[in-house]
Amino acid sequence: MLANKWPERYASPVAATQDNVVTAWREMAACHAAACAALERELGEGHGLGVSDFEVLERLTESEERKFRAQDLAEAVHLSQSALSRLVDRLARHGLVERCGCEGDRRGVYVVLTEAGERRHAEAVPTHRAVLARLLPAAMLTTANNRLG
Repeated sequence: MLANKWPERYASPVAATQDNVVTAWREMAACHAAACAALERELGEGHGLGVSDFEVLERLTESEERKFRAQDLAEAVHLSQSALSRLVDRLARHGLVERCGCEGDRRGVYVVLTEAGERRHAEAVPTHRAVLARLLPAAMLTTANNRLG
């Protein structure tokens, strides 16, 4: 690292930058933890869904055909394939999703949103959005709105 090689040249900017980066990281991590805990509690109590359950349903509703290749869905929701498989098993037991094979690739599997899954997602969206609006920093919401608009 340059600060170790030439401390007189890089000491202040690097140290200040590192402190700011660490502070920002800790604030973001705390915000994420608080939002996840609140989402887990409120989605669970109100809709019988966990955060990852909701995220899978959300991604499926956003896709044109209401389906996602399992491997791509795992990546999109930041889960391992085995964790997604267990989650999909649970959602399928509740009738919220179904698995179906890929026509062109017998090894591939699609996760498909059911009508019940679409209804459950629609019921949970207001809770999800209210928690995020309540807990995300205003500056983050402003930045997101500026990107969209």
